[in-house]
Amino acid sequence: MHYDAIANAHGLAHDPFKALVGPRPIGWITSVSADGVCNLAPYSFFNAVSDRPHYVMFSSSGKKDSLRNIHETGEFTCSMATWDTRFAMNVSSAPVAPDVDEYQVAGLTAVASRFVKPPRVREAPAALECTHWKTIELPDVEAGSDQGHFVVFGRVVGIYIDDAYVHDGRVDTGAMRPIARLGYMQYAAVTPETVFDIDRPSIARNGSVVRS
Repeated sequence: MHYDAIANAHGLAHDPFKALVGPRPIGWITSVSADGVCNLAPYSFFNAVSDRPHYVMFSSSGKKDSLRNIHETGEFTCSMATWDTRFAMNVSSAPVAPDVDEYQVAGLTAVASRFVKPPRVREAPAALECTHWKTIELPDVEAGSDQGHFVVFGRVVGIYIDDAYVHDGRVDTGAMRPIARLGYMQYAAVTPETVFDIDRPSIARNGSVVRS
C-alpha cells in the first residue's frame, strides 16, 4: 500500500504511523508543580537529540500536567521504564486529576534527585535529571484545533545509573531490559539476547569501504 499521509487516507482500521516509527524509547517524565505536587507520566515520543552537551526531548499532545509543571519550575527527570516496571509505567499514564501523585497510584517510590527538584523512580535502573531549555509548538494540521502538540527540550544536568548494571566501564543496557513503544497498545523489550555489536566501517587507502 502507498497512501497520502497528509490526508491520512490509509483505509486501515487503525493509523499505522506509530507502528512504523518504532520501537520508540519511553520518556517516563517526573515533574513537580509550583505547589509541590509530583507528576509522573510516560511519553512514547521521546529520544536523545544531542550528546555533547546531552539533550533529550519529548512531545506532549495537548497542554498536559507535565508541560505545565515544567514551564512553571524549569526542571524534570526521565526514568528508564523496564520490563519489571511495565505495569506501573502503564498505570502512571492514567488521566488522573492534577493534584493526584501518580507515584502513589502506581505503587512506585520517589527518590530525591541530586541536581534538580523533581525526584526519579527508585525502581528504575537509570534516570536523567534535566533543566528545561525550550518548548516548540508544532503547527496543527486541522485549522482551529485547540489540541496543540508541544516538543519539550531539556538539557541533562545529572545522570543516575544503578551500579549493578555497570560492567568493565560500560553500561549493560540489555540487562536493564528497557521497554519501548510500538504501535497500537504494543511494546517491545530489549534483552541481553537481542543486543549485538556492529563496528562502524572504515575507509581504505584506495577509498573503498572496509566492512566490519
